[in-house]
Amino acid sequence: MSLASRAGDLYYSFRFVKLLTTPWEETDAYKLGIIDENGKRVKSVKLDNDEKKSAYTTFIRLVFNIKRLLEKVPGGKSTLASYAAALFLLKEKYSLSNATINKILTQSNIDPLDFLEEGCYWYVLESKQLSPGIYRLREERITNLEEMTLPKDQVRVEDDAYPVGEILGLDIYEVRHLNTNQPMYVTVGELYK
Repeated sequence: MSLASRAGDLYYSFRFVKLLTTPWEETDAYKLGIIDENGKRVKSVKLDNDEKKSAYTTFIRLVFNIKRLLEKVPGGKSTLASYAAALFLLKEKYSLSNATINKILTQSNIDPLDFLEEGCYWYVLESKQLSPGIYRLREERITNLEEMTLPKDQVRVEDDAYPVGEILGLDIYEVRHLNTNQPMYVTVGELYK
């Protein structure tokens, strides 16, 4: 795969995750009246200028359709903890530095302070090891940039579950999704017993 192709993949991966986690009211399409507060297209508004066409491209429509589908699932709103785990997947896949992640977040108008986690840490030991056992996911999330989990899906934390990395000050752990037996990355804020 060429460098230009990988750069394009990375750009659209970040753009996809950012659009997916942006509230409807903060999108350009909403501000221009193209969509309503639920992300549905307002048919009476015509895409009659470049600004409106740029705010509602084929890519944006695709992301909006996926977002609307996800919101139909109970607890379907994405959390910042899930966003951090998704960013970690991208960081690992493209070997990005924290400085590069912060630069992309800045250019995307995302404040890294929004990622401060308010999760429960009673099952994290002093050495940052995650207490082994079966946990549930708080919300749906993407496991490996391809598959979705549902809220309350179970994951197994192995005996040697130490952080595999960190992003934006959050420790990232690798766990195993019980239904699919696939490994996935999570933050502590995404788990409960």
